[in-house]
Amino acid sequence: MQEKDVTGDPNQKHRVYLVDGSGYIFRAYFAMIRGRGPISRSDGTPTGAVLGFSNMLFKLIQDTQRDGRISHLAVIFDTSRKTFRTEIYPEYKANRDAPPEDLIPQFPLVREATRAFNVPAIEKAGFEADDIIATYARQAREKDMECVIVSSDKDLMQLVGGPVTMLDPMKGKDIGVEEVHEKFGVGPDKVVDIQSLAGDSVDNVPGVPGIGIKTAALLINEYGDLDTLLERAGEIKQKGRREKLLEHAEMARVSRELVRLKDDVELDLAVEDLNLNEPVADDLGAFLAENEFRQLSSRVSAFYGSEFKINIPKIETAKPREDERPTNDLNLSAVETEYETVTTMTDLQRWIDLATYKGHVAVDTETTSLNAMQAELVGVSLSVEPGKACYIPLGHTKPAAQGGFDFGDDAPSDKDGETLDQLPKGDALKALKPLLEDPSVLKIGQNIKYDLVILANEGVQVSPVDDTMLISYCQEAGLHGHGMDELSKLHFGISPIPFKEVCGTGKSRITFAEVPIDKATAYAAEDADLTLRLHMQLKPGIAAQNVTRLYERIERPLVPVVAQMEREGIKVDVPFLSNLSEDFGARMADFVTEIHQLAGEEFNVASPKQLGEILFDKMGIKGGKKGKNGAYTTDVGVLEGLAADGVELARKVLDWRQLSKLKNTYTDALQAQVNPGTNRIHTSFSLAAAATGRLASSEPNLQNIPIRTEEGRKLRQAFIAEPGHKLISADYSQIELRILAHMANIESLKEAFANGQDIHAKTASQVFGIPMEGMDPMQRRAAKAINFGIIYGISAFGLARQLGVSRTEAQGYIEAYFEQYPGIRKYMDETKAYCHEHEYVETIFGRKVHLPGINDKNGARRGFSERAAINAPIQGSAADIIKRAMIRLPDALTAAGLNGRMLLQVHDELIFEVPENETEQTAAVIKDVMENAALPAVEISVPLIVDAGIGDNWGEAH
Repeated sequence: MQEKDVTGDPNQKHRVYLVDGSGYIFRAYFAMIRGRGPISRSDGTPTGAVLGFSNMLFKLIQDTQRDGRISHLAVIFDTSRKTFRTEIYPEYKANRDAPPEDLIPQFPLVREATRAFNVPAIEKAGFEADDIIATYARQAREKDMECVIVSSDKDLMQLVGGPVTMLDPMKGKDIGVEEVHEKFGVGPDKVVDIQSLAGDSVDNVPGVPGIGIKTAALLINEYGDLDTLLERAGEIKQKGRREKLLEHAEMARVSRELVRLKDDVELDLAVEDLNLNEPVADDLGAFLAENEFRQLSSRVSAFYGSEFKINIPKIETAKPREDERPTNDLNLSAVETEYETVTTMTDLQRWIDLATYKGHVAVDTETTSLNAMQAELVGVSLSVEPGKACYIPLGHTKPAAQGGFDFGDDAPSDKDGETLDQLPKGDALKALKPLLEDPSVLKIGQNIKYDLVILANEGVQVSPVDDTMLISYCQEAGLHGHGMDELSKLHFGISPIPFKEVCGTGKSRITFAEVPIDKATAYAAEDADLTLRLHMQLKPGIAAQNVTRLYERIERPLVPVVAQMEREGIKVDVPFLSNLSEDFGARMADFVTEIHQLAGEEFNVASPKQLGEILFDKMGIKGGKKGKNGAYTTDVGVLEGLAADGVELARKVLDWRQLSKLKNTYTDALQAQVNPGTNRIHTSFSLAAAATGRLASSEPNLQNIPIRTEEGRKLRQAFIAEPGHKLISADYSQIELRILAHMANIESLKEAFANGQDIHAKTASQVFGIPMEGMDPMQRRAAKAINFGIIYGISAFGLARQLGVSRTEAQGYIEAYFEQYPGIRKYMDETKAYCHEHEYVETIFGRKVHLPGINDKNGARRGFSERAAINAPIQGSAADIIKRAMIRLPDALTAAGLNGRMLLQVHDELIFEVPENETEQTAAVIKDVMENAALPAVEISVPLIVDAGIGDNWGEAH
């Protein structure tokens, strides 16, 4: 067989993957035990560990095809416990228990699995797998190859460094020098010394009694290496350590011989010969058939081609009684999967009946686009128990290369009259609608907001729902992402089939409608299956982590509200945008002319490299810094600093960049983003983007439109109401400062807010000791900058730049502020201390914002996390309050007999479209709901005030 072709730069280094076979086997076995329980084929042979091992190996093979390098792969096995180490120390590994009885017959099957996939299975009598891996790692270094050791075994960490890394196969986590240092307190080159001292009770490596890893690290870091330490052991001041090291010095040396890996094992295959070859179809097929791995067979054929497709008869087994079924997690790779393509109404009804009986069903939709308001529904997948899922194809077409055909509610057929094996969309949705709208059946989704929009566009109102993305978000915001791929890898060690593997990339990319139905089934059914398993894994953690109120009262009920907002969209004035775009373009051209005149030559203003050369080389401005690419840095911070110092060219470039962003991102792009079916723009809101709980929007991003500039305000005028309607903008007034006053319990601020005073003038009066009447506007501006800057941990440097004063003067402002408001300093200090201890902070509604960088050794990252710790409870509480208002508003408007529609949320502001004759009454209802949104959960000790404006466009209303 020839080596399987891979894409990528042939000049890149070859990469070899060395799999710790024993680690794979035991991980697969215990995952099976924790998961669905023992798995056997029809003749009674246990195969659970073999299935888990095969799934993991196949996933690794798939991953190697995507890394852009010519890859090599081998699985390394142990042979027996008797090795050269047992000759040195007969008690080595003598304490290890025998393998579980049902695992023993699976050892040879695992080797069969490796060979069936045509992967070299390497072992050698007298040596452990670790020694073989060490030998291949050395060869890889010598051959200038990259080496990835697929294992989390600490004994292999001594090999890490340079081109050699490790990969934890279950967590999907890379292990490099930094991770080794974190575990052992030393670099990889000293790991052997640490283990020689600390020993290993599992492998019965004696070490030195009473010395653990931390103490060993202290000693090695102080004395340099084991030999030096043992030679100078008599100098150690601590009596206990000194005596133990003197008494057990020889045993430490023996331990070193046990833990140090040999890297000169004579092997039949060299590292460059560990080729990643495509398996032989007959061999792999026979193995899969013999072990009855049906779903793995389907995925293999989808990956390698139809010649690998085999039919494995389904073996009917008796279903266990309900009280015999495992109640623990079923979310592991050892769960055998069985995915079905539903092509008859009878089969569809069977799934509907099963979901109704179960009372829950995981749902996922496949479409032609990520834009939910323009996407066509292609299919629906369902799952009601782990490993069991179906895909219902509804809108597949043949790829354009095969002729293509039209489709609608009737089953599509190609130009020759051939019919695709799928259900008519109308019939299927009519059957699914009662299930998806049944209040007694929980619909589970991963980012189910998207599916709600898709199905609502088809006339199906899905309810009630649970969202695995949001369940994870409520528990671990800030620790990791919450997408399907990341959660599956994190919790199951499973890498779902990548979308690009199904639809391709670049010019050859196809829509999901063109994907062959069998391939679509493997992809779509897996999504529903993994969603169900994520739900079973994560849902119990809501109560365990005390975030039930957050999820059930805020995040879950918000999903249908935001889905409806996305469907509503907002109207834009396209001619106005076109004129604004022309105006911006003309003004940009004028700026370019001025910039060239100031520079004394023409250059590409959009090129940071050329701009840097003009500023710091030609003009000779001091302070230029170059980045890793060798070019001067000319980001907004640098240019603002130069502009503050009087460099006019920098100011002009900033003005040009602002117009360029508005033109490219908004005035040009918005015209193309008008939905032809609704004549409105439909942004997409991300529910789990910011750790603080804030929503984000995209396609287009309507939350980043600048409001402090005249141009940004002009842009808001392009968002208009339909004829006969007005827009209402309802905006919380200074909500974050109000929450700060509440959380820090600052009486003077609370009093000012309660009395409706100008909070910035009040602050200026108290900080600078001046009367509020006749106050210099600059002093109020300085107080305003401090008020808002404190929330974000502003520095004296940042405040100085913002106000155009010296750093000393700015520092004086900050110190005066804290003297006047010592409670704020106390709040900040206590919040940082709490975060350093717990690595998270909380909002007043119990939202946990995790900040793992709070104790980072890197000062910059630690400082950033400390500033975030101060801000997150404030910003997060504000986000929770407006979400609570959003959840209540639709019902409140309906109860009042009003017809207003909520269209947008932009940070602390909500936008509504309202019939002209209902504006005043609607504004009053909106203000009442928003101002009381925290109640009854939390009583804010400062009144929340909402400013509501009415206008023909967003600019007027705001």
